[in-house]
Amino acid sequence: MLNVRSNTFVSRALSSHVVLTTALLTTVSLAPNVMAAENVHNSKAQALTVTAQNFSHAETARNYRNWASKGANSQFVIMQNLPPRGKAAPTVQMNDDTLYGVAIVKAENGKVSFSIPKTDNYLAVQVVTERGHGQHYVVEDGVYELAVESEYAMLIYRSGTEKGIQHAVEQLDKVNVADFNFATDYQVQPYNYDEVETWVQNYTKEVNSMDKFTYTFPRTSEQVTDLHQWNLENAAGWGGASPEAFVGNKYANSAKLKANVCYSATFNDPENKFFTSITAYDSDKYLMEGVRHISSNTWDTNQDGTITVSFNCGDTAKNNIDTKGQDFTFTTRHYGVTPNVMQATQDPIIAALKQS
Repeated sequence: MLNVRSNTFVSRALSSHVVLTTALLTTVSLAPNVMAAENVHNSKAQALTVTAQNFSHAETARNYRNWASKGANSQFVIMQNLPPRGKAAPTVQMNDDTLYGVAIVKAENGKVSFSIPKTDNYLAVQVVTERGHGQHYVVEDGVYELAVESEYAMLIYRSGTEKGIQHAVEQLDKVNVADFNFATDYQVQPYNYDEVETWVQNYTKEVNSMDKFTYTFPRTSEQVTDLHQWNLENAAGWGGASPEAFVGNKYANSAKLKANVCYSATFNDPENKFFTSITAYDSDKYLMEGVRHISSNTWDTNQDGTITVSFNCGDTAKNNIDTKGQDFTFTTRHYGVTPNVMQATQDPIIAALKQS
């Protein structure tokens, strides 16, 4: 099945410390029912039944599978551009404001090792366990050895595009892959991934029916106090970071909105430590072709210092996001969230939304 080439990602091998050319990189399509041939361990006879109790593990296993199919369990897989649109993306609700570098690693003595090089852009690492928890979120450069609650973990590097996409790639190229204990023995978990997708769709419909939805992203399994909420978070926005003042991020989804209506939100700058962004997604929570995010790195401010973001209001509208005729939801991301935003009962951008 390893027969589809892609120039979206390249991999850096531990043995050579060299980025492979796109002509040499071979990956698989990441539709929900595709698995890497070497790692497949999932016949229908063996398949685990998905339940509410194990959904977070099943959805996480799907994401591990998707990234392993790109070689992330043996190489550092670096995005070379913004994420694929639609379900070609390896993960739901991927960032449109940072590039990813991903490695799947195996814990040694209960810990995973990695480092963050010195850069002049936003660069963070999230450590995601096999239950989908971002157990650690690190934003300072340095060498780390951190305890994890699962045998394997996914290291998600987020490289900010505030100085351009190529610059974001170059910062990921600085990562020392010798720090990684790649999970070369990782086995794809034996779920029926068509069944996982059905659960995802049902949970996502529920999220889309809400007026608003705020993510909590508990860091460990024992911190989950509402299983249903946690399952909704995994289905609609797997892999997000836990809110932590000036370090972690806070995320919220709007209700489902109509493409033929002009919406706008005028709000005070949240003044998050790193940046703020607004990204539109389709009904399945995937990025849409030709639709780009708005962020505090680029948005135009009003004369009084407030910000207005518009949706489908025409080319002359302030900070307009055109969803190309598609109904949508949008997600706000507060990177290095301020205490005021973190503690607010409503997201300040979503709360300000109105029809114009």
